[in-house]
Amino acid sequence: GWGGRRRSSCDAAHIMNENNESVCLNRSLMEMDRFSNLEDIDVTADGSPVLRFLICLVYSVVCAAGLMGNLLVLFFIRVKQERKKSTVNFFVLNLAVTDLQFVLTLPFWAVDTALDFSWPFGDAMCKIILSITVMNMYASVFFLTAMSVTRYWSLASALKNRTVHKSYSAKLVCAVIWTLATLATAPTSIFSTVSNVTGEKLCLLKFPGGQYWLAVYHIQKILVGFVLPMSIVSISYIMLLRFIRNRSMKTSNPKRRSQVTKSVTIVVLSFFLCWMPNHAITLWSVLVKMNAANWDKAYYIVHTYVFPLTICLAHTNSCLNPIIYCLMRKEFRNKLRGLHQWIQTSPHHLQKQSDGAGQKLTRQSQEGTKGIKV
Repeated sequence: GWGGRRRSSCDAAHIMNENNESVCLNRSLMEMDRFSNLEDIDVTADGSPVLRFLICLVYSVVCAAGLMGNLLVLFFIRVKQERKKSTVNFFVLNLAVTDLQFVLTLPFWAVDTALDFSWPFGDAMCKIILSITVMNMYASVFFLTAMSVTRYWSLASALKNRTVHKSYSAKLVCAVIWTLATLATAPTSIFSTVSNVTGEKLCLLKFPGGQYWLAVYHIQKILVGFVLPMSIVSISYIMLLRFIRNRSMKTSNPKRRSQVTKSVTIVVLSFFLCWMPNHAITLWSVLVKMNAANWDKAYYIVHTYVFPLTICLAHTNSCLNPIIYCLMRKEFRNKLRGLHQWIQTSPHHLQKQSDGAGQKLTRQSQEGTKGIKV
């Protein structure tokens, strides 16, 4: 799953004890091989109820906020802006669908966490939920990257008064993104399974090649899911800021430059802060598995207590995306304000209509009664 695992047979105090270090370390390394799962939690968690409760709470909050935010995005784009079609809006629509699917997997992981990471849903659901989780992680990152490139080209083309605003089809790009995300998820779909470990059924990845292919899998995830997209996003927004700065100097429009700079800073920081801790610890885990880094107390503590929290932080990106890409845009804020006003006035309007209909019916009843002769 996405959280930590059970307590190792040797706790941190014993592991760092000089007399027991080698014995406990070897035993823990054996357990590391058995507990090699999606997020590479090599050292098993201590089964702390407080930690599990915190993870379940974060999953629940992110699920609720993500559902509400992404459903609002779908409502605004599909219903309120049906006639206003653009490349960015099409990417935002697909991003909302991606994040919506992503947060819908959280209840399954919350149950898994509440049961001390014992998977109760069977092998088929293990493959389905794990594959959906990973595929939408890739798709979400890919759409964020495509949007950053599109923002630069669309703004640069518009300000330069070009007649051709884009040289590609948004639908084709989306099809390519979903195809790449599916291909990147193929190892997860193939090797995810429910395994019986010390009497517990765990949903995890089991590669036939052992540690080598597991390391390759995580290096691919780090490079394709973070390093490459982050590089493209950073380059795109640096070029965008340079273009806006040069344009603002010529047109004396510092307000426009300030707005774009603020938006870009929030986008890049959100992307980086949500995903960097998770991928950094995953890279550390790969180095430990390949004997390029030592397995020590710091590693144990980070993987037991910090790593599950980085997974929660990565999940929050799914409910931040609607805020960053929609609520920061004036058109969406106006739509949200109009929806809020409609919700506030609708009950009052319906009540007035109901009262008016009731009064009319009462008058008709009274007039009818007067017409009856006894």
